[in-house]
Amino acid sequence: MAVISSAPLLSIASLFRPIRKYPTLPDLVITATSIRCLLSLSQPMDDRQQPESKKRVVVCGGGIIGVCTAYFLAKKGAAVTLIEKSSVACAASGKAGGFLALDWCDGGPVESLARASFNLHRSLSEELNGPDLYGYRPLTSLSITVTESGPSSPSGSKSSGDSTIPSWVDGPTRGPRTIGTTQTTAQVHPQLFTRTLLNTAVKKYGVEVVIGKLEQLHVEEWRVGSVVLEEGRAIESDSVVLSLGPWTGKFEMLASMFGVSGLKAHSIVLEPKDPGAITPHALFLSFHPQGGKAMDPEVYPRPNGEVYICGMSAEEEVPDDPEQIVGNPASIAMLKRVGKSVSSHLREGEARVKAEQACFLPCTDDGVPIIGEVPGMKGCYVATGHSCWGILNGPATGAAVAELVLEGRATIVDLSRFSPARFVGRRRVKV
Repeated sequence: MAVISSAPLLSIASLFRPIRKYPTLPDLVITATSIRCLLSLSQPMDDRQQPESKKRVVVCGGGIIGVCTAYFLAKKGAAVTLIEKSSVACAASGKAGGFLALDWCDGGPVESLARASFNLHRSLSEELNGPDLYGYRPLTSLSITVTESGPSSPSGSKSSGDSTIPSWVDGPTRGPRTIGTTQTTAQVHPQLFTRTLLNTAVKKYGVEVVIGKLEQLHVEEWRVGSVVLEEGRAIESDSVVLSLGPWTGKFEMLASMFGVSGLKAHSIVLEPKDPGAITPHALFLSFHPQGGKAMDPEVYPRPNGEVYICGMSAEEEVPDDPEQIVGNPASIAMLKRVGKSVSSHLREGEARVKAEQACFLPCTDDGVPIIGEVPGMKGCYVATGHSCWGILNGPATGAAVAELVLEGRATIVDLSRFSPARFVGRRRVKV
C-alpha cells in the first residue's frame, strides 16, 4: 500500500451564513451522523439502507468546482462526501464577480465547456429558483472608457451624451459599446450559488460534508482506496476528485505533475444609498487614473442592491489558510477610485463599503483547465485551473466529471483537451 501526501466532523452553521437581502438558506448541521439521522426521518424504511451498488466518491474542495461535482455525482446516484478545510465558498468562489458569458470564450480551448455551462446555469436557475436564492439574472454588458477626474472637477457630470450609457454612470466616460446582451451574458452571486447548490445536494441527495484538511491519499495497486485527513481519520472511497483550486500546487502528488499557481485578484463591494437607481449593466472598463497606467477593472451591479468592483491582480504566494487572505491596501484604494470615477452613486458618502477583499484564481502552466483522471492512478480525478472563468464553467465541469467518474466518459463536453495526461513527459521545474 502506498501513501501519497499533500478534523473532525463539525456542526458548522457558518457554512451558510445569511447574506442580507437574500432569503436565508436553511441551517444545516453538517455532520455525517446528523445527515444520516435527518435522512432516516424523512425517508421510508426501505430507503434508509444505502444500496451496495452506490459508488463512494470523495470530493476534496468546497469551492464551486468541488460543489458542482458533488452535486452532479450525488444526483446521478453516487454516495458523496465533500471535504473542505475551511468553509464552503470561502475563497474565490465566494469573492468572485459571478459574471457569466455564453460566447466570450469562443475560439479558445474552453469554448464548448463555456457554452455548455452557460446553458446549464440557466437550467439550474429554473430548477433552484436562482433569481430569488442567488441573484441569477440576465444583463447587458458594456465596454466603456473612463478617465479619472482631478480633485477640482465636479463629480456626477457625464461627458458623453451617448444613450447607451446608463444614467447612473455619470462620470467622465466615452466610447461606450455593447459587448453582451441579456441573451448572451448573465450573473449570479457566486457564494450564494455555491451554497444553494450544496444545500440542495445535502438535503435532496444525501451529500455529507466534512470540515478537515486533506493530508494523504492511500493507494493500493495504483488505485485510490481512501482519503486521510490531517487529524488521521481515513474515509474509504472508490474514487476521489481533487478540486483544490489554487491550493492544487500545495498537494505534492499533483505539484510534481503540473503547475497550478494563484493569481491574487482584489475586489470591493459597495452598498449605494439609492440602489434603485442602479440598472443591470455589467461594465468592462478601460480606466485611466491620474498619474498612472490604464487598467481594466470591472463593475457588476447585483440585484440585491450591491455593486461589485474588481481588478488589480498580482502574483503572490498562496497562503495555506484561505482565511488569511487579505487585500493589498493600495489595490483596494484604487478600486474605490474606480467606483467614484464611474458614478456619483458609488463615491464616498453615497455608498457604504461592505467588503474589501481578495482571492486567488487558480491558473495552470498552459492556461487551460485540468480536468480528468490522473495518469497511472485509477479512481483519482482532478478538476482545477479555471482561472477567472471558474464560476461560469463550474456546472459543466461538475456534470462532466460526474459522467467521467460514474460512466467512464463525459458526454456533456469533450474533456480530452483538458486531460492531465497532456503533462506526461514534461519535466516540472519549480521556480
